[in-house]
Amino acid sequence: MSNVKLVALVLIVAGVLGLAYGGFSYTKETQEIKLGPLELSVKEKQTVNVPVWVGVGAIVAGGLLLLGANKKS
Repeated sequence: MSNVKLVALVLIVAGVLGLAYGGFSYTKETQEIKLGPLELSVKEKQTVNVPVWVGVGAIVAGGLLLLGANKKS
């Protein structure tokens, strides 16, 4: 499998996952206070929303790359 086909498949899968889930979240740990042996840290949950147009664009771009790679072969 060529690199172009692999990138095209990754884009298509990422686009489908972006449309299916609509975003992802992660936990960010920040250090608030460090006073001698005492350390206070805070965990914040961050959410990243994936717009619909990004998912559709990734699918279209992957499809175009896949079609272009097949025509060259």
